[in-house]
Amino acid sequence: MIDLKDKLILVTGSGTGVGSGIATTFAKCGADIVVHYNSSKKEAEKTKEIITSLGRRCKLIKSNLKIVKECRNTVDEAATFLGGLDALVNNAGLTMPKDFNDIDEDHFNDIFYLNFRSYFFCAQQAIKHLIKRGEKLSEFKKKYNWAGGSIVNISSVHGKLGYPGHSVYASTKGAINSFTKQLSVELISKHIRVNAIAPGTIEVPSYFEKDPSYNREFGNSLVPWGRVGLPEEVGHLAAYLVSDLSEFMTGEIIHIDGGLTSAMNLDTDKKS
Repeated sequence: MIDLKDKLILVTGSGTGVGSGIATTFAKCGADIVVHYNSSKKEAEKTKEIITSLGRRCKLIKSNLKIVKECRNTVDEAATFLGGLDALVNNAGLTMPKDFNDIDEDHFNDIFYLNFRSYFFCAQQAIKHLIKRGEKLSEFKKKYNWAGGSIVNISSVHGKLGYPGHSVYASTKGAINSFTKQLSVELISKHIRVNAIAPGTIEVPSYFEKDPSYNREFGNSLVPWGRVGLPEEVGHLAAYLVSDLSEFMTGEIIHIDGGLTSAMNLDTDKKS
């Protein structure tokens, strides 16, 4: 396990799915976590139970991150509970596939406000807490070399590959990728790293809820590596990015997709 002992981390959209996998993996590595959710209360409570059973502190925060004020309040409340902030993981998001010609203003705003705008304003609010945490650590640990604060944005392979019905969703992920690069440059002088993770087919509970006919065998058939990914695998990569081990890494978009983007959807068996 990567050492995240006593790291203080907020993970948005972590009641269920990939976010829950990230939050629980962090706790296994020794971090204290704030779990943010909006509608997945029961799932968020289960995530909290796992984290506290590991002996780590955890708080649930319910908020609608489509509203900028709630982005700011969520970050501040998380930092107050934790006693600071070492890292922010922006994960909250909606997919909602829809044909391009059927997309109206409300649909567009629902996805963009949560998937991208919340990342922007949560990150903006987190900066002061990340800097203050570094100052506090340096004050209490003489000659301490602060590895820096960390912001991890959860993107998607949709930021690179096209797929029907995902014009708005994919656009938000492309925006996240560009935002990650830009913000990493702006925050270098503040010693804050900014990276993005772009997952491919990661099996989450919503797969089964949205399509009762879905099964693991079908999911495996979609991935060149031969199996679906799991939320905790995204968590392992995220753990590295918020750890001191990744101090020299910033501005990167890392795909974790079982070879999906590399294969470009080609049947590699027929090509070999």
